[in-house]
Amino acid sequence: MPLLQNKTCIITGGAGSLGLAAAKLFIEEGARVVLVDLSQASLEKAAEGLSEDQVELIPADVSSAADAKSYVARAVERFGAIDVLFSNAGNFGTVAPIEDYPDDIFDQVQQVHVKGAFLAAKHAVPHMRDGGSIIITSSVAGLRGDPGVYAYITAKHAQVGLMRCLAKELAPRNIRVNTIHPGPIDNGFQLAVEKGLGQAIGRDANAFFNAMIPLGRHGTPAEVARSVLYLASDQSSFVTGTTLLVDGGMSV
Repeated sequence: MPLLQNKTCIITGGAGSLGLAAAKLFIEEGARVVLVDLSQASLEKAAEGLSEDQVELIPADVSSAADAKSYVARAVERFGAIDVLFSNAGNFGTVAPIEDYPDDIFDQVQQVHVKGAFLAAKHAVPHMRDGGSIIITSSVAGLRGDPGVYAYITAKHAQVGLMRCLAKELAPRNIRVNTIHPGPIDNGFQLAVEKGLGQAIGRDANAFFNAMIPLGRHGTPAEVARSVLYLASDQSSFVTGTTLLVDGGMSV
């Protein structure tokens, strides 16, 4: 039997490469998927080729409480109670010395990563079936520090704290909560990160990261999606409160 047969799954950041890769895999495994992202146009482009019977597209600002309440309500109306929440929406910010780091950029990044994940859980949990799963996309950056990456790394660490609180609270309902921590991934988001970091450190950031990764390369969205599927499915039925690294050994 498919791993997510007849499961209802919400994916925020659904138009991005990780969200879309997870959506495709979830659908292959029998799920009904709600994709949430800022732009209806980007969602429609991302969903090209996906089964309309298994997909709902909802434009929303994940940092807005009203939007979070609305996208959860629409998901439940379309497909019923929620089995999986993949809280994946993110932004990066910039790289700068602490004395120059822009306050507004710092706040924007916390709003998307931390408040966005908090609101997703707050509004989804009351509609989740017992035995469900919440996965929050953190990063290898959520378990380390790097100079100048203040907003992103702070937010990624904060998501781990949120996950641990949720894992304890929701354990009596057998709802598992985990963070996934990708290393550098070959996608547009990482390219933007590397552009800013490369300017800050004065060298090729792609090569810089590959030199830090024992496997010697960036990962792919599909590789991360397979790990997300593991956490979403009953294959991880005794796994909660964990930080799953998908980083090619970068954190070793």
